[in-house]
Amino acid sequence: MTTPPRSITVFTHTRPADTEGALRRVVELAGEAGAQVRMPRAEIEKFGLVPGAAEAADAAAGTDLALVLGGDGTILTALREFAGTGVPVFAINYGAIGFLSTVEPWELEDGFRRALRGEFDAMELPGLLAATAGGDRLAINDVSFHRRQDGRVAELAYSVEREQLGEVRCDGLVVSTPAGSTGYNLANGGPVLAWGVEGFVVSFIAPHTLTARALVVAPGDTLEVTNRSGSEEVDVTTDARRICALAPEATMPIQFKQSQSLLAQTPGASFYHRLRDKFGRLSY
Repeated sequence: MTTPPRSITVFTHTRPADTEGALRRVVELAGEAGAQVRMPRAEIEKFGLVPGAAEAADAAAGTDLALVLGGDGTILTALREFAGTGVPVFAINYGAIGFLSTVEPWELEDGFRRALRGEFDAMELPGLLAATAGGDRLAINDVSFHRRQDGRVAELAYSVEREQLGEVRCDGLVVSTPAGSTGYNLANGGPVLAWGVEGFVVSFIAPHTLTARALVVAPGDTLEVTNRSGSEEVDVTTDARRICALAPEATMPIQFKQSQSLLAQTPGASFYHRLRDKFGRLSY
């Protein structure tokens, strides 16, 4: 249980036709409960200012709850936006899988009413900090390194606590949190880390060797990824957003950081039920 929110900032995905009716209903329900829905400029550009809502000049300022009507990409955007603020993210799934979502679209009425009453648990999610020339960049799901589309196979070395563990020719390398371990890492054949596990996992995209294996790294250890190519850059992304290129022979440190964001969960929600529900349905 949390304190009932009085101010709610809303985020939606890129298909406004899918969520316009839900957004209008959210504004109505919030008004009935004496809460204010705030719309950032990007949302007003999609829908116009919905009657009963207010414009949010600063999405993170003065907000008690972030509400997402979207899929995992939009949820991750909100989790990064509110990282370190203590504001939980309550997500209604309007995406393909919505592994991070709190409730499904058909639960909007009951789910959002419970959110307005503060009837949810706020679970702390860790993150990864990638050190770039422009400063640290936060990832909630993963940091990944990719060969250029028109480039040669990447040559990536990886070290933990300055102990080099391998050098792999591959299409890329993915560093995932437990929350992100069911994404790109899982597609690479890496292990699923249950939420609550302290640590992060390194896996490889199409390694050109039989000896490359996924590695779970202790939470206090620093991982370093080095581009061993003498001429080819590799692209670096956080949560599927390109942030920079790693130059030939350059190294990027990555650290695991606890308690970066808060994700709303229905009381009694189980990671293992979520895993079976979300991925079990893809098999039929």
